[in-house]
Amino acid sequence: MAIHENLLGGPPPTHLPDDPEPRELLAAGTSPAEVAAKHPASSLAWAQLADDAYAAGRTVESYAYARTGYHRGLDALRRNGWKGHGPIPFEHEPNRGFLRALHALARAAQAIGEQEEYERCTTFLKESSPTAAATLS
Repeated sequence: MAIHENLLGGPPPTHLPDDPEPRELLAAGTSPAEVAAKHPASSLAWAQLADDAYAAGRTVESYAYARTGYHRGLDALRRNGWKGHGPIPFEHEPNRGFLRALHALARAAQAIGEQEEYERCTTFLKESSPTAAATLS
């Protein structure tokens, strides 16, 4: 038996490559809109835009930002071997932008009455990363 063999038979965890610049810009106080414009593929920037809009009561904007971050994250996951299911560990920091966008999409979907999408996104988050579901909720 190989070391680290997946005994459950499921797909291995997906670990997105690190892209530190958007994270560093946000940490330094650069506006999320500026970071998203400079790094449009960054789910983290879109997730932060979604969180900020939601906190300000701009639910539809939050939904749009979250959906953008979610789709940019799906693109990145697929480029890195994800086949549509399997673990996306929150513990791996580069995965957090996607997971935050997924959480924000669920939250905004619920707020605008999109119950089916809320349930789908909530289940997806729990199945992808129980840690993210617990941490972000």
